[in-house]
Amino acid sequence: MNLLHIRLCLTTLLLWVIQKSGALVLSNVTDLTVHPTAEANPEGRTFLSAPGAPRSRRKRQISPRDRNVILDYHNRVRSQVFPPAANMEYMLWDDRLAKSAEAWAAHCIWDHGPPSLMRFVGQNMSIQSGSYRSILDLVRSWYDEVRYYSFPYPRECNLRCPNKCRGAVCSHYTQMVWATSNRIGCAVHTCNNMKVWGSFWPHTTFLVCNYSIKGNWIGEAPYKTGKPCSACPPSYGGSCSNNLCVPGVMLNRLFPFK
Repeated sequence: MNLLHIRLCLTTLLLWVIQKSGALVLSNVTDLTVHPTAEANPEGRTFLSAPGAPRSRRKRQISPRDRNVILDYHNRVRSQVFPPAANMEYMLWDDRLAKSAEAWAAHCIWDHGPPSLMRFVGQNMSIQSGSYRSILDLVRSWYDEVRYYSFPYPRECNLRCPNKCRGAVCSHYTQMVWATSNRIGCAVHTCNNMKVWGSFWPHTTFLVCNYSIKGNWIGEAPYKTGKPCSACPPSYGGSCSNNLCVPGVMLNRLFPFK
């Protein structure tokens, strides 16, 4: 399946809507992308800053508790993938990724961006209309895509792994469990009159999460299958916890993952 066909499928099928207690929650598409050459990013940069945000939008500061909820949920999902992952890395919070997510979320634009950032960083987005209840409501829909996803076993990956999404979208889930995407930073904003699919929503909660290293490369599986931690990168020194490759020193983490 070529890139154009995949993009046409994603564009046609797009998103789904989860209706709960009068709140409308949407998850936008996370694109599958072609892996760049080394020359495309010679300095190894994995994120950039977005342009200045308009001042008219109202910022909803993401709390330390919400940061932990997002991070712990990702690590829990990553530790419990099936088939088991041999190289799944523990995910850490990254303030620089959070700042770049904050700069983009403040624009209140229902699209991925900015384009210069998307070359190096993965991005998931969710939006909720109505009263805000829980950050987990905005993140859980990404994991729910697992029901439509079948992992491509190595025997199926002859040169390139197939895209095995049976539903409209699976790329939010695959970004969550992309083994080498070991850092995340998110921002949440309250937006007034935000344009979503041609309509203006009067009061929305908009979540943007940026990931590094970027995942969802076309033709690649999100992780290697095998005994947990049996294929961790050498830099981890063989450290393993809860089926995840863990660094010797935990940085930028508010509380230990349990």
